[in-house]
Amino acid sequence: MSERHLQPLLHDLVGVVHAPTSALGDTAGQIRPSGVQGVFHADARVLSRAELRVDDREPEAVTRGAAGPHGARFVTLARWLGDPGADPTVRIDRTRQAGPSGLTEELLVASTAAVPVRATVSVDLGCDLAPIELVKSGGNGSPLEAKAGEPGRVEWAAEGLVVTVTGEAATVDAAGDRAVAPRLSWSVELPPGGSVTLRWRLTVTDPKAVVAAPPADPDWSVPEVRADDRRLVRLLDRSLADLRGLRLTDPAHPGDVFLGAGVPWFLTLFGRDSLWAARMMLPLGTELAAGTLRVLARRQGTRLDPATGEAPGKILHELRRHEFALPAHELRLPPAYYGTVDATMLWVNLLHDAWRWGLPADQVEPLLPHLEAALRWLGEHADADGDGFVEYVDTTGRGLANQGWKDSGDSIRFRDGRLAQSPIVLSEVQGYAYEAAVNGAALLDAFQRPGADRWREHADQLARRFRAAFWVDGRYGPQPALALDRDKRPVDSLTSNIGHLLGTGLLSDSESAQVAALLSTEALAGGFGLRTMSTDDGGFSPLSYHCGSIWAHDTAIVLGGLARAGFADAALRLADGLLGAAEAFDYRLPELYGGDDRALLGRPVEYPAACRPQAWSAAAAVALLQAGVGLYPDVPGGRVEVRPLAGPELGALAASGLRIAGAPVTVDVDRSGHPTVTDLPAGLTLTTTPRIPTPRTPTETPAATS
Repeated sequence: MSERHLQPLLHDLVGVVHAPTSALGDTAGQIRPSGVQGVFHADARVLSRAELRVDDREPEAVTRGAAGPHGARFVTLARWLGDPGADPTVRIDRTRQAGPSGLTEELLVASTAAVPVRATVSVDLGCDLAPIELVKSGGNGSPLEAKAGEPGRVEWAAEGLVVTVTGEAATVDAAGDRAVAPRLSWSVELPPGGSVTLRWRLTVTDPKAVVAAPPADPDWSVPEVRADDRRLVRLLDRSLADLRGLRLTDPAHPGDVFLGAGVPWFLTLFGRDSLWAARMMLPLGTELAAGTLRVLARRQGTRLDPATGEAPGKILHELRRHEFALPAHELRLPPAYYGTVDATMLWVNLLHDAWRWGLPADQVEPLLPHLEAALRWLGEHADADGDGFVEYVDTTGRGLANQGWKDSGDSIRFRDGRLAQSPIVLSEVQGYAYEAAVNGAALLDAFQRPGADRWREHADQLARRFRAAFWVDGRYGPQPALALDRDKRPVDSLTSNIGHLLGTGLLSDSESAQVAALLSTEALAGGFGLRTMSTDDGGFSPLSYHCGSIWAHDTAIVLGGLARAGFADAALRLADGLLGAAEAFDYRLPELYGGDDRALLGRPVEYPAACRPQAWSAAAAVALLQAGVGLYPDVPGGRVEVRPLAGPELGALAASGLRIAGAPVTVDVDRSGHPTVTDLPAGLTLTTTPRIPTPRTPTETPAATS
């Protein structure tokens, strides 16, 4: 039997991040040469081992916790030292801090013993410079030989990367067998009640990096939030700290900041992820959105290239320093890869939404040629077979077989579990396309550029075609299909994808009500959030990547659509599930988690290989805050709508420091759901909209609304 290459598990590791550097170790603080443990710089593992020992014994772990936005602290004991009684008297606090070009550790060795303590503290190191894709596929690089230099210093170098570790006042052993496992060591002598702090640091020199750390602190606001449900406050605090650590920039344009997708696999520019995260962050300012738009605009496609998926006007999927090739798979992605069906429309929609939140005209106008190019891609390249829908197919056999947000190879399944064959027409992508056409038309009109009528007509035709082709009979009545397959047959499973249609304008009011009812079924909403596939479908598995698991960002997007459309009951159920998951995960929401029933364990089941932190999972906290206060501005139109989700079920909620047109705004929603908005910029008119109960059954069949 051939050996199976398994992706390493992540769920029980402790991570720190200050992009482009991240580190993953065990709960005792050790970084062991196994699995995905290590210190990573962008796409390379720059340290594969950092094991602490005292007198050649591992200290015993007690607990750990956060140490600021980029750090973690681990408390361990050396019970064989100090006084002989039951109480431990020698403790080592290990504080790890990630920095943009490396990592530092402080080892506080403290004694409360009545006798002197003498010990040797050491850290065993290793470096393999394994590329991230090798680690992801379960492999390891060969340990590299270290070179000892100045006192307390050891260095590795390969492929343009230079990795240096320096231990203050440490002795280095890198001779003989220790060349691939160098050791830093310190002799410690503590008087009764004494302590000493030992320090070592890792620095990375990476001149070929395609991403870099921003030169300044975040320019988004950090709102002051008061909530009856304290889970929301804790989630927001942890999420903003994680988002601070995930910020990246283009080395050639350091002022344009975007969010790297997640630790450890995706700490780079990802079109879809970076765009969605920036969109969810708009209530805190438009600067992140502007930076993300500009970074992706500079890499917008200009030619047809089947090998990379590039096409004129198309927005990038992901950026790497080298080819991303999984050894055990056929997947081989070029360094700049365009294999995404939705990022181009999401780019248009982010530009439009940022404009409505108050992105200044002088920042919008330089992006309008890129808007027009994106719309040309939608009209000329997105519909390869001319059937009027946006579809995808990987023609190389080496790219992503599925190119929507559910991009695993088995994610598009019929109700009976059969896999659909490409080309695939995804339901939510048609919603994004409709929204992009309408939003693009609004921008063209506002800035007096031609072509708006063409795109409004494009949207109208798409809506008619969608209504005729996608609605099928399901277990709970009419439902939009997940997709159309290569034969244009509806892929009839019930999935979370349909929730992304809310708010795009593609659905009629009655269709939106039916979708809200479907999203409220136990089959989709019975876990800690929204399942990616219903429990009634043949392909359902609670720990499938996209066929039954729950993704925080997916739940937040759908929750936001429900809240904006006025379906408060359905939105509140998802909000409660998401907050319950946040509490279980110490308020650092992972990429995804199991879709088991809430009653099974009383907490969500970890998805063992989930990224954590991840940008759009962290940004989901801001999306939840926005839905709670219900703030929806249209600065160019001179209007701000308030439709709060907070009130009797969610409790009172107030947020100060939200930004509209760059100005700080305060929204206070009392327990009855009544909102008060203060400090609104001049010239904006405020309107409030009552909530709508989620219907249990649609008032009319969707087909009757055409």
